[in-house]
Amino acid sequence: MSELNAKISEITKEKSGVKRLTLSDYRNYQSLRVEADFSPIIITGENGSGKTNILEAISFLTPGRGLRSARLGDIKRIGAKAESGWSVAAEILKNGEEYLIGTGVQKQISTEHAEDDDIHSYERRIVKINQQKIAQQSELGKYISSIWITPQMDRLFQGGPQPRRSFLDRLVYAFDLEHAKRTANFEHLYRQWFQLIKQGCKDNHWLGSIEQEMAALGVAIAAARRELVARLNTFILHEPDDVFPDVRLEINGIIEKMLDDKSALEVEDFYVENLAKQRINVVYNNSVDGVNHTDFKVYYKKKNMPADLCSTGEQKALLISIILAQTKCQILNKGFSPVLLFDEVATHLDDKKRDALLEKICALNLQAWITSTEPQNFNFLAEKAQFFEVKNNQIFKTKGS
Repeated sequence: MSELNAKISEITKEKSGVKRLTLSDYRNYQSLRVEADFSPIIITGENGSGKTNILEAISFLTPGRGLRSARLGDIKRIGAKAESGWSVAAEILKNGEEYLIGTGVQKQISTEHAEDDDIHSYERRIVKINQQKIAQQSELGKYISSIWITPQMDRLFQGGPQPRRSFLDRLVYAFDLEHAKRTANFEHLYRQWFQLIKQGCKDNHWLGSIEQEMAALGVAIAAARRELVARLNTFILHEPDDVFPDVRLEINGIIEKMLDDKSALEVEDFYVENLAKQRINVVYNNSVDGVNHTDFKVYYKKKNMPADLCSTGEQKALLISIILAQTKCQILNKGFSPVLLFDEVATHLDDKKRDALLEKICALNLQAWITSTEPQNFNFLAEKAQFFEVKNNQIFKTKGS
Protein backbone atom coordinates (compact mmCIF):
# COMPACT_ATOMS: atom_id res chain seq x y z
CA MET A 1 0.00 0.00 0.00
CA SER A 2 1.35 3.43 -0.96
CA GLU A 3 1.90 6.12 1.67
CA LEU A 4 -1.02 8.12 0.28
CA ASN A 5 -3.41 5.15 0.34
CA ALA A 6 -2.30 4.40 3.88
CA LYS A 7 -3.21 7.96 4.93
CA ILE A 8 -6.61 7.68 3.25
CA SER A 9 -7.27 4.32 4.93
CA GLU A 10 -6.38 5.77 8.31
CA ILE A 11 -8.83 8.65 7.83
CA THR A 12 -11.68 6.49 6.51
CA LYS A 13 -11.48 4.07 9.45
CA GLU A 14 -13.78 6.59 11.14
CA LYS A 15 -17.06 6.37 9.27
CA SER A 16 -18.67 9.38 7.60
CA GLY A 17 -21.94 9.54 5.69
CA VAL A 18 -25.71 9.31 6.01
CA LYS A 19 -26.94 6.91 8.70
CA ARG A 20 -30.66 7.63 8.36
CA LEU A 21 -32.49 9.60 5.65
CA THR A 22 -36.09 10.82 6.03
CA LEU A 23 -38.11 12.56 3.32
CA SER A 24 -41.49 14.30 3.63
CA ASP A 25 -43.57 15.45 0.62
CA TYR A 26 -40.40 15.29 -1.43
CA ARG A 27 -40.90 14.74 -5.19
CA ASN A 28 -42.82 11.45 -5.53
CA TYR A 29 -42.50 10.50 -1.85
CA GLN A 30 -45.15 11.37 0.73
CA SER A 31 -42.80 9.96 3.33
CA LEU A 32 -39.70 7.81 3.12
CA ARG A 33 -37.11 6.54 5.55
CA VAL A 34 -33.87 4.75 4.70
CA GLU A 35 -31.53 3.20 7.24
CA ALA A 36 -28.16 3.11 5.52
CA ASP A 37 -24.86 1.31 6.00
CA PHE A 38 -21.47 2.90 5.39
CA SER A 39 -20.75 0.96 2.23
CA PRO A 40 -21.95 1.02 -1.36
CA ILE A 41 -25.75 1.38 -1.38
CA ILE A 42 -27.31 0.08 -4.59
CA ILE A 43 -30.75 1.47 -5.42
CA THR A 44 -32.52 -0.23 -8.32
CA GLY A 45 -35.89 0.27 -9.98
CA GLU A 46 -37.56 1.19 -13.23
CA ASN A 47 -36.98 4.51 -14.96
CA GLY A 48 -39.13 7.17 -13.34
CA SER A 49 -39.56 5.26 -10.09
CA GLY A 50 -37.80 7.91 -7.98
CA LYS A 51 -34.25 6.57 -7.58
CA THR A 52 -32.61 9.87 -8.52
CA ASN A 53 -34.90 11.76 -6.14
CA ILE A 54 -33.23 9.99 -3.20
CA LEU A 55 -29.78 11.05 -4.39
CA GLU A 56 -31.00 14.59 -4.96
CA ALA A 57 -32.38 14.70 -1.42
CA ILE A 58 -28.96 13.77 -0.03
CA SER A 59 -27.35 16.46 -2.17
CA PHE A 60 -29.58 19.02 -0.42
CA LEU A 61 -27.79 18.20 2.83
CA THR A 62 -24.80 20.05 1.35
CA PRO A 63 -24.51 23.71 0.26
CA GLY A 64 -26.15 24.70 -3.02
CA ARG A 65 -29.21 23.84 -5.08
CA GLY A 66 -28.77 20.10 -5.25
CA LEU A 67 -27.66 17.87 -8.09
CA ARG A 68 -30.48 19.06 -10.38
CA SER A 69 -30.13 22.78 -9.55
CA ALA A 70 -33.88 22.67 -8.99
CA ARG A 71 -36.19 25.51 -8.02
CA LEU A 72 -37.56 25.11 -4.50
CA GLY A 73 -41.13 25.21 -5.75
CA ASP A 74 -40.58 22.26 -8.11
CA ILE A 75 -39.62 19.80 -5.36
CA LYS A 76 -42.83 19.63 -3.35
CA ARG A 77 -44.84 16.46 -3.95
CA ILE A 78 -47.77 16.85 -6.32
CA GLY A 79 -50.94 16.38 -4.26
CA ALA A 80 -49.39 17.56 -0.99
CA LYS A 81 -51.40 19.96 1.15
CA ALA A 82 -51.12 23.56 0.02
CA GLU A 83 -49.83 24.72 3.40
CA SER A 84 -47.15 22.04 3.65
CA GLY A 85 -43.63 22.15 2.32
CA TRP A 86 -41.03 19.51 1.55
CA SER A 87 -38.29 18.45 3.92
CA VAL A 88 -35.18 16.30 4.08
CA ALA A 89 -33.79 15.16 7.41
CA ALA A 90 -30.79 13.00 8.12
CA GLU A 91 -28.75 11.55 10.90
CA ILE A 92 -25.18 11.69 9.71
CA LEU A 93 -21.80 10.61 10.96
CA LYS A 94 -18.64 12.63 10.57
CA ASN A 95 -15.66 10.58 11.67
CA GLY A 96 -17.91 8.63 14.01
CA GLU A 97 -19.58 11.71 15.56
CA GLU A 98 -23.37 11.99 15.09
CA TYR A 99 -25.16 15.11 13.85
CA LEU A 100 -28.72 15.89 12.82
CA ILE A 101 -29.19 17.88 9.62
CA GLY A 102 -32.50 19.07 8.25
CA THR A 103 -33.52 21.23 5.33
CA GLY A 104 -36.71 22.20 3.59
CA VAL A 105 -38.90 25.12 2.61
CA GLN A 106 -40.78 27.53 4.80
CA LYS A 107 -43.41 29.99 3.58
CA GLN A 108 -42.50 33.61 4.16
CA ILE A 109 -44.87 36.59 4.10
CA SER A 110 -43.78 39.93 2.70
CA THR A 111 -45.61 43.25 2.39
CA GLU A 112 -42.57 45.10 1.08
CA HIS A 113 -43.39 47.16 -2.02
CA ALA A 114 -46.99 45.91 -1.80
CA GLU A 115 -49.86 48.13 -2.88
CA ASP A 116 -53.29 48.30 -1.22
CA ASP A 117 -52.12 46.06 1.61
CA ASP A 118 -51.36 43.17 -0.75
CA ILE A 119 -49.56 40.31 0.93
CA HIS A 120 -46.92 38.44 -1.03
CA SER A 121 -45.85 34.93 0.03
CA TYR A 122 -42.79 33.09 -1.14
CA GLU A 123 -40.84 29.97 -0.23
CA ARG A 124 -37.50 30.12 1.49
CA ARG A 125 -35.12 27.30 2.20
CA ILE A 126 -34.18 26.76 5.82
CA VAL A 127 -31.35 24.63 7.19
CA LYS A 128 -30.90 23.23 10.68
CA ILE A 129 -27.96 21.52 12.34
CA ASN A 130 -28.75 19.73 15.59
CA GLN A 131 -32.16 21.45 15.65
CA GLN A 132 -30.63 24.94 15.40
CA LYS A 133 -31.28 27.16 12.38
CA ILE A 134 -28.16 28.30 10.59
CA ALA A 135 -27.86 31.49 8.59
CA GLN A 136 -25.33 30.29 6.01
CA GLN A 137 -25.65 27.09 3.97
CA SER A 138 -21.87 26.99 3.73
CA GLU A 139 -21.84 25.75 7.35
CA LEU A 140 -23.12 22.41 6.05
CA GLY A 141 -19.75 21.79 4.40
CA LYS A 142 -18.19 21.37 7.84
CA TYR A 143 -20.30 18.28 8.51
CA ILE A 144 -21.02 16.55 5.22
CA SER A 145 -19.73 16.69 1.67
CA SER A 146 -20.99 14.98 -1.46
CA ILE A 147 -19.69 14.41 -4.97
CA TRP A 148 -22.02 13.29 -7.74
CA ILE A 149 -22.20 11.99 -11.26
CA THR A 150 -25.51 12.15 -13.13
CA PRO A 151 -26.51 11.12 -16.68
CA GLN A 152 -26.69 14.80 -17.65
CA MET A 153 -22.96 15.04 -16.96
CA ASP A 154 -22.31 12.55 -19.77
CA ARG A 155 -22.63 15.62 -22.02
CA LEU A 156 -20.44 17.80 -19.81
CA PHE A 157 -17.71 18.18 -22.42
CA GLN A 158 -20.09 19.06 -25.23
CA GLY A 159 -21.88 22.36 -25.81
CA GLY A 160 -21.42 25.63 -23.99
CA PRO A 161 -19.17 26.30 -20.98
CA GLN A 162 -21.82 26.99 -18.33
CA PRO A 163 -22.27 23.35 -17.13
CA ARG A 164 -18.48 22.85 -17.01
CA ARG A 165 -18.05 26.08 -15.08
CA SER A 166 -20.72 25.02 -12.58
CA PHE A 167 -19.03 21.62 -12.25
CA LEU A 168 -15.69 23.28 -11.54
CA ASP A 169 -17.22 25.61 -8.96
CA ARG A 170 -18.86 22.67 -7.24
CA LEU A 171 -15.44 21.01 -6.91
CA VAL A 172 -14.05 24.24 -5.44
CA TYR A 173 -16.81 24.39 -2.77
CA ALA A 174 -15.37 21.34 -1.02
CA PHE A 175 -12.08 23.10 -0.29
CA ASP A 176 -13.30 26.68 0.03
CA LEU A 177 -16.59 26.96 1.92
CA GLU A 178 -16.90 30.66 1.01
CA HIS A 179 -16.73 30.00 -2.74
CA ALA A 180 -20.46 29.26 -3.04
CA LYS A 181 -21.33 32.52 -1.31
CA ARG A 182 -18.93 34.48 -3.52
CA THR A 183 -20.35 33.04 -6.73
CA ALA A 184 -23.93 33.66 -5.59
CA ASN A 185 -23.10 37.25 -4.61
CA PHE A 186 -21.34 37.83 -7.94
CA GLU A 187 -24.35 36.55 -9.89
CA HIS A 188 -26.68 38.78 -7.86
CA LEU A 189 -24.52 41.86 -8.50
CA TYR A 190 -24.21 41.00 -12.18
CA ARG A 191 -28.00 40.81 -12.57
CA GLN A 192 -28.39 44.11 -10.74
CA TRP A 193 -25.71 45.78 -12.89
CA PHE A 194 -27.19 44.30 -16.07
CA GLN A 195 -30.70 45.58 -15.29
CA LEU A 196 -29.49 49.06 -14.39
CA ILE A 197 -27.65 49.39 -17.70
CA LYS A 198 -30.59 47.98 -19.68
CA GLN A 199 -32.83 50.54 -18.00
CA GLY A 200 -30.53 53.36 -19.12
CA CYS A 201 -28.90 54.17 -15.79
CA LYS A 202 -26.21 56.87 -16.23
CA ASP A 203 -25.17 57.10 -12.58
CA ASN A 204 -21.44 56.37 -12.82
CA HIS A 205 -21.02 56.37 -9.05
CA TRP A 206 -23.71 53.71 -8.59
CA LEU A 207 -22.52 51.57 -11.49
CA GLY A 208 -18.88 52.02 -10.49
CA SER A 209 -19.61 50.90 -6.94
CA ILE A 210 -21.20 47.69 -8.22
CA GLU A 211 -18.31 47.13 -10.62
CA GLN A 212 -15.82 47.45 -7.75
CA GLU A 213 -17.67 44.77 -5.79
CA MET A 214 -17.97 42.52 -8.85
CA ALA A 215 -14.27 42.84 -9.59
CA ALA A 216 -13.22 41.99 -6.02
CA LEU A 217 -15.49 38.94 -5.97
CA GLY A 218 -14.50 37.93 -9.49
CA VAL A 219 -10.78 37.89 -8.72
CA ALA A 220 -11.41 35.85 -5.55
CA ILE A 221 -13.50 33.37 -7.57
CA ALA A 222 -10.80 33.10 -10.24
CA ALA A 223 -8.07 32.56 -7.62
CA ALA A 224 -10.05 29.77 -5.94
CA ARG A 225 -10.64 28.03 -9.27
CA ARG A 226 -6.94 28.23 -10.13
CA GLU A 227 -5.98 26.76 -6.77
CA LEU A 228 -8.36 23.81 -7.19
CA VAL A 229 -7.16 23.02 -10.72
CA ALA A 230 -3.51 23.21 -9.64
CA ARG A 231 -4.25 20.92 -6.70
CA LEU A 232 -5.93 18.27 -8.86
CA ASN A 233 -3.32 18.45 -11.65
CA THR A 234 -0.54 17.95 -9.11
CA PHE A 235 -2.35 15.07 -7.45
CA ILE A 236 -3.04 13.30 -10.76
CA LEU A 237 0.58 13.80 -11.84
CA HIS A 238 1.95 12.10 -8.72
CA GLU A 239 -0.86 9.58 -8.17
CA PRO A 240 -2.04 8.40 -11.61
CA ASP A 241 -4.93 5.92 -11.68
CA ASP A 242 -4.22 2.37 -12.77
CA VAL A 243 -7.46 1.96 -14.77
CA PHE A 244 -8.98 5.32 -15.62
CA PRO A 245 -7.10 7.71 -17.93
CA ASP A 246 -4.93 10.52 -16.68
CA VAL A 247 -6.40 13.94 -17.30
CA ARG A 248 -4.98 17.42 -17.60
CA LEU A 249 -7.20 20.25 -16.41
CA GLU A 250 -7.10 23.81 -17.66
CA ILE A 251 -9.02 27.02 -17.02
CA ASN A 252 -9.82 29.14 -20.03
CA GLY A 253 -10.77 32.54 -18.64
CA ILE A 254 -9.40 36.04 -19.06
CA ILE A 255 -9.29 36.83 -15.32
CA GLU A 256 -7.89 33.43 -14.31
CA LYS A 257 -5.11 33.67 -16.91
CA MET A 258 -4.13 37.21 -15.88
CA LEU A 259 -3.35 35.88 -12.40
CA ASP A 260 -0.48 33.89 -13.96
CA ASP A 261 1.77 36.96 -13.96
CA LYS A 262 -0.13 39.81 -12.29
CA SER A 263 -1.04 40.51 -8.69
CA ALA A 264 -4.63 40.22 -7.52
CA LEU A 265 -4.82 44.02 -7.12
CA GLU A 266 -3.63 44.61 -10.68
CA VAL A 267 -6.16 42.13 -12.03
CA GLU A 268 -8.92 43.69 -9.93
CA ASP A 269 -8.11 47.15 -11.34
CA PHE A 270 -8.25 45.72 -14.87
CA TYR A 271 -11.57 44.05 -14.13
CA VAL A 272 -13.13 47.30 -12.92
CA GLU A 273 -11.93 49.18 -16.01
CA ASN A 274 -13.07 46.40 -18.32
CA LEU A 275 -16.56 46.28 -16.84
CA ALA A 276 -16.93 50.02 -17.30
CA LYS A 277 -15.76 49.79 -20.92
CA GLN A 278 -18.14 46.96 -21.69
CA ARG A 279 -21.33 48.59 -20.44
CA ILE A 280 -22.25 49.28 -24.06
CA ASN A 281 -21.98 45.54 -24.84
CA VAL A 282 -24.66 44.78 -22.29
CA VAL A 283 -27.08 47.07 -24.10
CA TYR A 284 -26.65 45.18 -27.36
CA ASN A 285 -25.65 41.58 -26.75
CA ASN A 286 -24.76 40.88 -23.10
CA SER A 287 -21.24 39.79 -24.10
CA VAL A 288 -19.03 40.73 -21.15
CA ASP A 289 -15.68 39.07 -20.45
CA GLY A 290 -15.15 37.87 -16.90
CA VAL A 291 -15.42 34.94 -14.52
CA ASN A 292 -19.03 34.37 -15.61
CA HIS A 293 -17.72 33.33 -19.06
CA THR A 294 -14.83 31.12 -17.92
CA ASP A 295 -14.56 27.64 -19.42
CA PHE A 296 -13.16 24.51 -17.76
CA LYS A 297 -11.16 22.41 -20.22
CA VAL A 298 -10.25 18.75 -19.81
CA TYR A 299 -7.70 16.80 -21.85
CA TYR A 300 -7.00 13.08 -22.22
CA LYS A 301 -3.37 13.34 -21.22
CA LYS A 302 -1.97 10.26 -23.01
CA LYS A 303 -3.53 11.27 -26.34
CA ASN A 304 -3.15 15.02 -25.71
CA MET A 305 -6.74 15.27 -26.91
CA PRO A 306 -9.49 17.63 -25.71
CA ALA A 307 -12.28 15.73 -23.98
CA ASP A 308 -14.89 16.99 -26.44
CA LEU A 309 -13.10 15.09 -29.24
CA CYS A 310 -12.96 11.82 -27.29
CA SER A 311 -15.48 8.98 -27.58
CA THR A 312 -18.49 8.84 -25.27
CA GLY A 313 -16.88 6.04 -23.25
CA GLU A 314 -13.62 7.96 -22.96
CA GLN A 315 -15.46 11.06 -21.81
CA LYS A 316 -17.18 9.11 -19.04
CA ALA A 317 -13.84 7.61 -18.00
CA LEU A 318 -12.23 11.08 -17.93
CA LEU A 319 -15.06 12.38 -15.75
CA ILE A 320 -14.60 9.49 -13.33
CA SER A 321 -10.85 10.19 -13.20
CA ILE A 322 -11.59 13.73 -12.04
CA ILE A 323 -14.12 12.51 -9.48
CA LEU A 324 -11.73 9.92 -8.04
CA ALA A 325 -8.92 12.46 -7.74
CA GLN A 326 -11.30 14.97 -6.14
CA THR A 327 -12.55 12.34 -3.70
CA LYS A 328 -9.05 11.41 -2.53
CA CYS A 329 -7.98 15.06 -2.29
CA GLN A 330 -11.05 15.86 -0.19
CA ILE A 331 -10.41 13.00 2.20
CA LEU A 332 -6.82 14.15 2.74
CA ASN A 333 -7.71 17.86 2.95
CA LYS A 334 -10.90 17.78 5.03
CA GLY A 335 -10.12 14.77 7.16
CA PHE A 336 -13.40 12.98 6.46
CA SER A 337 -14.96 11.11 3.57
CA PRO A 338 -17.39 12.64 1.08
CA VAL A 339 -20.59 10.80 0.19
CA LEU A 340 -20.59 9.69 -3.45
CA LEU A 341 -23.87 10.01 -5.36
CA PHE A 342 -23.66 8.05 -8.63
CA ASP A 343 -26.80 8.11 -10.75
CA GLU A 344 -26.68 5.42 -13.49
CA VAL A 345 -22.90 5.64 -13.36
CA ALA A 346 -22.41 2.37 -15.28
CA THR A 347 -23.81 3.89 -18.49
CA HIS A 348 -21.11 4.12 -21.22
CA LEU A 349 -18.64 2.06 -19.16
CA ASP A 350 -17.49 -1.37 -20.30
CA ASP A 351 -17.63 -4.23 -17.79
CA LYS A 352 -13.96 -3.87 -16.86
CA LYS A 353 -14.19 -0.17 -16.01
CA ARG A 354 -17.54 -0.56 -14.26
CA ASP A 355 -16.21 -3.29 -11.98
CA ALA A 356 -12.97 -1.39 -11.43
CA LEU A 357 -14.90 1.68 -10.31
CA LEU A 358 -16.96 -0.34 -7.86
CA GLU A 359 -13.81 -2.01 -6.50
CA LYS A 360 -12.20 1.41 -6.01
CA ILE A 361 -15.24 2.66 -4.12
CA CYS A 362 -15.03 -0.36 -1.81
CA ALA A 363 -11.27 0.10 -1.37
CA LEU A 364 -11.76 3.75 -0.38
CA ASN A 365 -14.02 2.53 2.43
CA LEU A 366 -16.58 5.27 1.98
CA GLN A 367 -20.33 5.54 1.49
CA ALA A 368 -21.63 5.61 -2.09
CA TRP A 369 -25.26 5.75 -3.19
CA ILE A 370 -25.54 4.20 -6.65
CA THR A 371 -28.66 3.91 -8.81
CA SER A 372 -29.28 1.55 -11.70
CA THR A 373 -32.06 -0.05 -13.70
CA GLU A 374 -29.87 -3.15 -14.03
CA PRO A 375 -29.19 -4.81 -10.66
CA GLN A 376 -27.21 -7.60 -12.32
CA ASN A 377 -24.39 -5.09 -12.91
CA PHE A 378 -23.65 -5.28 -9.20
CA ASN A 379 -23.77 -9.02 -8.63
CA PHE A 380 -20.20 -9.28 -7.39
CA LEU A 381 -21.01 -6.76 -4.60
CA ALA A 382 -23.63 -9.07 -3.08
CA GLU A 383 -21.60 -9.45 0.13
CA LYS A 384 -20.16 -5.91 0.16
CA ALA A 385 -23.14 -3.63 -0.51
CA GLN A 386 -26.61 -2.80 0.74
CA PHE A 387 -29.39 -3.27 -1.83
CA PHE A 388 -32.72 -1.46 -2.16
CA GLU A 389 -35.48 -1.45 -4.75
CA VAL A 390 -37.75 1.54 -5.39
CA LYS A 391 -41.30 0.67 -6.39
CA ASN A 392 -44.69 2.40 -6.07
CA ASN A 393 -43.17 5.41 -4.30
CA GLN A 394 -41.66 3.22 -1.60
CA ILE A 395 -38.29 1.67 -0.97
CA PHE A 396 -37.65 -1.96 -0.03
CA LYS A 397 -34.49 -3.60 1.22
CA THR A 398 -33.45 -6.53 -0.96
CA LYS A 399 -30.62 -9.02 -1.20
CA GLY A 400 -27.91 -8.75 -3.81
CA SER A 401 -28.20 -11.16 -6.72
